[in-house]
Amino acid sequence: MELPPNLRTAVERELAALPPGTLQRLSEGLSARYRGEERRGQSLLTDGQDSVAYAATRMPATYGAIAAALRAASAALPDWTPVNALDVGAGPGTAAWAAAAQWPGLRQVTHLEREPAMAALGERLEQQANAPFAHEWLRADATGPWQATADLVLCCYMLGELAGEARPAVVEHLWRGTSGLLVLVEPGTPAGFAVLRAAREQLLALGGQIVAPCPGAVPCPMESGNWCHFSQRVTRSRLHRQAKGGELGYEDEKFSYLAVSRLPARPVAARVLRHPQVRKGHLGLTLCTGEGAREQTVTRSAGERYRMAKDLKWGDGWADTSKGK
Repeated sequence: MELPPNLRTAVERELAALPPGTLQRLSEGLSARYRGEERRGQSLLTDGQDSVAYAATRMPATYGAIAAALRAASAALPDWTPVNALDVGAGPGTAAWAAAAQWPGLRQVTHLEREPAMAALGERLEQQANAPFAHEWLRADATGPWQATADLVLCCYMLGELAGEARPAVVEHLWRGTSGLLVLVEPGTPAGFAVLRAAREQLLALGGQIVAPCPGAVPCPMESGNWCHFSQRVTRSRLHRQAKGGELGYEDEKFSYLAVSRLPARPVAARVLRHPQVRKGHLGLTLCTGEGAREQTVTRSAGERYRMAKDLKWGDGWADTSKGK
């Protein structure tokens, strides 16, 4: 998974404008501020160079995670295509690009972003990369009195940055603005999952239909000390490696997500919760099903069922919930 070529070129053009030797320093400072932040809601970006450093270090990974979440949601709504989208806490517009790749029929995106430097970068990237959708940027805080609605509402890597007491009102606001599908994405950590688990219960109470990753509105089976998350491998460009100070040509982004719809959907029967365990003559699957989380073994003697199971990856849907081997 990697950024669309025209977007990647636009990001690299922004990076080339930085003074030599500053990218890694800026990236390290930005990472330290995010890790050390205890108060919620305050600005962590100080200027335009910080926003460019964010795009270099985080945009490829967040794009990959959001794209994976949207792919899973689309599989449960195969006949639905959004015409417009609202991206709340948009950052540099990453989620809109992922949505346009998943649904080429997307025509209009409204971005809601409070940080002027980040919004300015997002606008430049969309212009330089010839975004395939019309775009509007609104300078507003997600907790403020904004008014917008769309077929598709996206809120990615933002809810967890809010104070806990502010989240329920924002989740309800997001849902009121959704005419079709709401997609939330957070880091794949216990804290990120806890934010989405609370949002899940709230959205179910508001009448939402769970689209993904859960197999419908079943009680969440995750017990204390465990959390639902997935992984997306992301290709690193040369400049991305430079910003990260790493040598590998890829990184694995851990993420949690939730897709909730106002439309009839076909959620998967089961979701693969861990990397399948390949053993001699059989596969071991950890699944979330309508009956809760459980283990399933698929043996080579199962024939076509075994061949299909061999192609499964962590995060995939799986139609077979039988308990037999």
